[in-house]
Amino acid sequence: MGSTSLGAFVGFLVVVVVAFLFPGVGHFVAIFVGGLVAGLVARGVFKGSVAGFLAGIFGAIVIAILALLGFAFSGGITGGLLGAFFGAIKGLEAGVVALVLAIFEGIFAGIGGLIGGAIAR
Repeated sequence: MGSTSLGAFVGFLVVVVVAFLFPGVGHFVAIFVGGLVAGLVARGVFKGSVAGFLAGIFGAIVIAILALLGFAFSGGITGGLLGAFFGAIKGLEAGVVALVLAIFEGIFAGIGGLIGGAIAR
């Protein structure tokens, strides 16, 4: 029997690694692939969809935090302390957009988990 929490964790790791390697459009591919892997590990349609949804939501939250830190760091490197402040504001804006899209990303990852759970069944 598969574990929902283990599937969500493995799917989350896949989301973070693939989204880090391929920023931008790769983030949406990473959400679906992470959900698919979560469903394969969770083994089952319902467990897979729940694990995929959780992996997608947590992946989106981590991406939002990394956007905040990345913009603040790049602003600090290029503009000093004031640049870090304005970079953090821009990162906060990008993070809020990512968190608003997290619901849709969670649904997209849940569909991937549903497919992965059906394949593993």
